[in-house]
Amino acid sequence: MIPLKDDIPSKSFPIVNITLIIINIIAFIFELMLGSDLQSFIEQFGVIPAKYFYQGMQLYTGEVIYFSDYNRVLPLFTSMFLHGGWLHLIGNMLYLWIFGDNVEDRMGHLRYLIFYLLCGLSASFSHIMMNPDSTVPAIGASGAIAGILGAYLFLYPYAKVVVLLPIFIFFDIIQLPALFVLGFWFVMQLFQGTLALSIESSATGGVAWWAHIGGFVFGAIVVHIFKKKSRKPVYRDEWWLSYRNF
Repeated sequence: MIPLKDDIPSKSFPIVNITLIIINIIAFIFELMLGSDLQSFIEQFGVIPAKYFYQGMQLYTGEVIYFSDYNRVLPLFTSMFLHGGWLHLIGNMLYLWIFGDNVEDRMGHLRYLIFYLLCGLSASFSHIMMNPDSTVPAIGASGAIAGILGAYLFLYPYAKVVVLLPIFIFFDIIQLPALFVLGFWFVMQLFQGTLALSIESSATGGVAWWAHIGGFVFGAIVVHIFKKKSRKPVYRDEWWLSYRNF
């Protein structure tokens, strides 16, 4: 099920959302230019859970090394702007393009930026806690975008989302409520994340399911703190109250 667009027009220009998309694209182009140095770059700026635990550091390096705060903190931010391939990038940016502008509209530009970064941090922390021995670098905007999806679900649960639905070898385009589309997305992440718990995380790469889950839950919980307060509508017989408050 691939979302194509929603039916909620944004009332303001989503400057932050578009800027985030541009930064992600530029970062990916930079990755492509690194060539053989890409792997070391990803290991330096991706989130490696083992770096954040004493036992994990031994697994990662073969010896005890006390990483500086710089080497621990910086990847938490840089990792959310890196991607592992074209499909990874396009998929994430599609979701951000469709759902991010409306969330920014309800929060305001600065609040939205802070919210996005906090969702990304929450996603990284969730991934680290659920995979403490993993030496595989985790990268991608998926966790931060999952927080946007969680926020959108509670802000616009009945918005119509146009999706491309694969049916065997055919495809159909239908409209579904955001509650169903995003709810189904989260259930799938939860199912896959629970399934992944039975696999040794230090030996597996792939999708960071618990980063998605952590970002989504965080976004769904704190969205009401970041959204702008809606103004009470002024009824005809209350016009004088609005005038008096000026």
